[in-house]
Amino acid sequence: MTTQSHLDPYTSPKTFYGSELRRLREEHGLSQERLGELVFCSGAYIGQFESATRRPQPDLSRLFDEVFGTGEYFRRLCRLARKSKHAEYFADAAELEKLASTISEYAPMLVPGLLQTEGYARALTRTALPSAPEEEIEGHVRTRMERALLLDAPEAPDLWVLIHEAALRLPVDGLGVMKDQLCHLADMGRHHRRAMVQVMPFSEGLHPLMYGTAILMSFADAPPVAYTEGAHSGQLVEEPALVAKYQRSYDRARAAALSPRASLTLIESVAKDYTHL
Repeated sequence: MTTQSHLDPYTSPKTFYGSELRRLREEHGLSQERLGELVFCSGAYIGQFESATRRPQPDLSRLFDEVFGTGEYFRRLCRLARKSKHAEYFADAAELEKLASTISEYAPMLVPGLLQTEGYARALTRTALPSAPEEEIEGHVRTRMERALLLDAPEAPDLWVLIHEAALRLPVDGLGVMKDQLCHLADMGRHHRRAMVQVMPFSEGLHPLMYGTAILMSFADAPPVAYTEGAHSGQLVEEPALVAKYQRSYDRARAAALSPRASLTLIESVAKDYTHL
C-alpha cells in the first residue's frame, strides 16, 4: 500500500486528491480521526483517501468542502479522480480488489471475470453491448484481462469461487470458446496457488445465494465489504450488519456445494462434453 510520506501528488488525479485532503486537514489542525468524526466516517477511512488507496466518494467530497469551506473544490477533484476504465458502478469494487486479502465470489450464470478467458470475455461483451464498435469491445476485453493479472501479483488475494452448474452448461459463443473456458477454470482450480473453485450442482436445489451475483472482500486493515451486480448496475455494500448477512449466506452456500475435488472433476467432464456436442 502506498504510504502518505511517499505519495507523489502529481502521479494521478487520485493522488492529487489525497495530497490536497491531507494538506487542508493539517492546515485546519485536524487529525484523521477528528476529520472522520466531522464527516461521519472513521479516521482509517480518511487515511485511505489520503494515501490514494480508495477512490474519492462524491458524498464525502461534498462534506469535505463544507468542513474546509472550499466551495466545490473537492467535488470537482472527485469527478476527475473517479474516472476509470471500468463501468462506473463497478469501478469502486475493482479498486478494492487490488487491496483485498481474500475475494469470495458466487457466480450464478457466468464464469467470474477474474477467471474468464479472452474469447469468453469477448463473447459476453459483444452480447452486453450489441451496438458498440469493435474498438470499444476490445477495450473492455483488455480491461477484463488486466484484472485477471491481479491473481499473479506478489500480494495477490486468496480467491474462492463458488459457481453454479448452470454457468458450466450455458453455451457461450460456440463449443471451442466454452471448452477453452472450462479447461482454464479447471486449470486455475487445480494449479493456481491462490484460487479455489467449487460448483453448486443443480441437484442441491434452493440455496441462500440463488438471487444473484455476490462478491465478498476482506482486508488486512479495513472492514470487509460485499458487492452485488445485475445486468447494468451494481452496488457496493459496506454496512457491517448487511455484509455479515452476505458472509453467512456465502458460508452456507459453500457448505452445500460440491467439494473442490468433485467440482473440478465435474468441470472437466462438462468441458469434454463441449468437444462432442
